[in-house]
Amino acid sequence: MESLREATHKKTRELAGEMLNDWDAIFQVVASYHLPLTNNEAERALRHWVILRRISYGTRTEQGSRVFAILISVIETCRKRQQSPWLYLALVIDHQWTGRPIPKLPPVAWGTE
Repeated sequence: MESLREATHKKTRELAGEMLNDWDAIFQVVASYHLPLTNNEAERALRHWVILRRISYGTRTEQGSRVFAILISVIETCRKRQQSPWLYLALVIDHQWTGRPIPKLPPVAWGTE
């Protein structure tokens, strides 16, 4: 792989550079056998959000897109941890209104790890 950094083909050099720069992250799945080999589960979790975005024609601003993405992330993380996203979001809003720090995302429910 190291030899491909000096390849004559530009795309080959760029890919080799990216892979070598991210080598540890790319091959973390080999060292951590409990990690899935694909991200299919994540893609399936987001599929209905992508469909919703398509049929609703998305958001009108860059800020709206960021907020939508953050909400999706929070909702799906809470669901994955078997916690109520709505209770967490209500707590976040309450803390924001009262000037308290935003609480961390809820931990994984006991016995579901």
